Amino acid sequence: MSVLLAAVDGGSLSAASRKLRLPLATVSRKVSDLESHLKASLLIRSTKGLELTPAGRSYVVAAKAILEQVNEAERTAAGEYVEPKGDLVVTAPTMLGRLHALPIVLEFLTAFPDVAVSLVLTDRVAHFLDDQIDVALRVGNLPDSDLIATRLGSLRRVVCASPDYLSARGEPATPSELEAHSVISFGGVSEVQSWSFWSGDEEIVASFRARLSVTTIEGAIDAGVAGAGLLRATSYQVVHHVHAGRLKTVLEGYEPSPPPVHLVYGHQSRLPLKLRAFVDFAVPRLRSRLEAATL
Repeated sequence: MSVLLAAVDGGSLSAASRKLRLPLATVSRKVSDLESHLKASLLIRSTKGLELTPAGRSYVVAAKAILEQVNEAERTAAGEYVEPKGDLVVTAPTMLGRLHALPIVLEFLTAFPDVAVSLVLTDRVAHFLDDQIDVALRVGNLPDSDLIATRLGSLRRVVCASPDYLSARGEPATPSELEAHSVISFGGVSEVQSWSFWSGDEEIVASFRARLSVTTIEGAIDAGVAGAGLLRATSYQVVHHVHAGRLKTVLEGYEPSPPPVHLVYGHQSRLPLKLRAFVDFAVPRLRSRLEAATL
């Protein structure tokens, strides 16, 4: 059943092979064995992928319900609803996770010694099912889904530079003045790029040619502190430099709306205690840390 569902969800036997880490021949044989056992054809294989037969559609609905019951029974037998225990997979954006999620995970491990955490730091959006994620720290507006989201706060997107740079080149008063400044960006050097700003309900797109391009925000911040020019970052990424006087924010009246930050987890009829314990533990601490990291 699990192999069949993986094939249907992935759209091909090859996708199921990759997801389950099984040889393709094994996946194909298991599906064929299942069809032989049922004496019914479940899948139609074509160059466009897999398509369910009428019998296959009915069977997949039943299989999902059965596997959910099996998973529930295994969690109950393993004690996940008696005390927090087991493995927990948490994902967060790379820098936000390193600065704010990791310290909380370390505290959580001390408080709950029977839980093991895998912290996945990545700037791509991890998928709960495909990547087997239990809980995610997400920045930005969330699409409609069946996931549960707890709002933690919001983070400003700021433009900043070192005081020495601003003293030498002057502070831009409007976004259009970016053209006359040295800008640190994440695109190619000398490529025409742009940042969006807002004045009331009006969007302002300011174009520029970067004099320095780097591939990480840490590198851009280091360059900004060294006086290489203006950079754009999320407030938590530069808050310590701003408070220490190494960077100064500009164009504050033109900042876009601060993107929200949420802790997101799957909708289940009964949450495993390890997940409930982590959510209850992490939410107030993340809110406190994000509030302190807001300029």
